[in-house]
Amino acid sequence: MFKFIPILDRYILKKFIGTFVFSILLIICIVIVFDISEKIEDFLTHDVPLHEIVFDYYLNFIPYFINLFAYLFTFIAVIFFTSRMAARTEIVAILSGGVSFYRLLRPYMIGAALIAGLSLYLGNYLIPQASKTRLEFESRYIGSHYVNQDHNIHRQIAPGAFIYMERYDSEENVGTRFTLEKFDGLKMTMKISAREIRWDSLQSRWSIIDYSGRFIKGEKERLFKGTRIDTVINLSPKDFSRAQNVMESMNSSELAEYIRNEKTKGSDSVHLYEIEQHRRLAFPFATFIMTLIGVAVSSRKVRGGIGMQLAIGISIGFTFIVFMQLFTSYASSGVMPAYIAVWIPNAIFAVIAIFMIRKAPK
Repeated sequence: MFKFIPILDRYILKKFIGTFVFSILLIICIVIVFDISEKIEDFLTHDVPLHEIVFDYYLNFIPYFINLFAYLFTFIAVIFFTSRMAARTEIVAILSGGVSFYRLLRPYMIGAALIAGLSLYLGNYLIPQASKTRLEFESRYIGSHYVNQDHNIHRQIAPGAFIYMERYDSEENVGTRFTLEKFDGLKMTMKISAREIRWDSLQSRWSIIDYSGRFIKGEKERLFKGTRIDTVINLSPKDFSRAQNVMESMNSSELAEYIRNEKTKGSDSVHLYEIEQHRRLAFPFATFIMTLIGVAVSSRKVRGGIGMQLAIGISIGFTFIVFMQLFTSYASSGVMPAYIAVWIPNAIFAVIAIFMIRKAPK
C-alpha cells in the first residue's frame, strides 16, 4: 500500500493508520463487553443462538460504531503518535532537515482522506445494509424500535387530500381527533371529522369512529354523520410509527428518495432524516478538521509531555462533540435548517484549525 510513497510520508502514515486502528479496536472491545453485560439477560431469555449474536448483531454493530466516532479517534490517534514524535524531537529533526511544516502535513492529509473515504463508504453503503440485519435482530430478541411521540400530525396522502390527527398511538394503532380534507385546487370538496381512527390489521383498513362531515359541490353542501365507517386510504400505521434507527438502514439514494416522499406528504419529521443525510457528509469532512487541529496541538514539544497534549486534545474533541449535539438539537426541534445546524460546528472548527495551523510553525 505504501510502496510508492516517499519514506517520510510512509513513516507518518504507518503510525497514523496503525494508531487509529489500534485505538478503535481497543474501544470496540470495551464497548462490546459492556453491551454484552447489558443485553445478556435478553440473550438468555430468548435463548439466542451464539452464531446469531456474533454474526447478525456484533459483526453488524462494529461498522456502525467505527463510523460513529471515526473523526474523534482520528483526532486522538494524531495527537498520540505526533506528541510522541515531538517528545523524541523527531518533528524538530524533520523540520531541521529542510522539510516545511506544510509539507509535513501531507501524509496527515492522506491518512485523513483514507479514513474519511472509509467513513463515507460505511455511512452511505455498508452500514445501511448491515443495519437491516442488526435492527431485525434487535426487534426479534431485544425489543421493537417503533415509537411515536408526535402531536398535531399533518400529512398529504394524495394530491389534494390531507389528514390531521391530534395524536397517534403506535402501540394501539389509534389516532385521535382525526380530520380528512379533500380539495379541488383551492376549493374544499369534502371534509370528515372523527373522534378517532383505528387500524384494522385483519382487514388492512381503517375504521373511522364517531364521524361527521360534508360534501361540497359548488354552492351545495350535503351533511352526513355516523358511528363507524370502514375505509381504505393511502395511509399505513408505519407512516406514523417512526423507527428510532430506521434511517440507518437506508443508503444515500434511499434516504434522499424517502426525504422527497416525506416532503410531499408534509411530514413533520422530515428534518430528522435531513439531519442524518447531512451528517453522513459532515462527519467524514470533520476528519480533516480534527487531523489539522491534532497536528497543531501535538507537534510542539511541551513540558507537560504527552499527557498534557492528550488532555488538551481530548478537551477540544469533546467540545466539538458538544457543539455537534447542541446544533443537532436545534435542527431536531425545527429552530434552524438541518444543513446549517449540521455544518456549523465544522465551519467553526475549520476556522480554528486554520488559525492553529498558521500559528503552529512559529
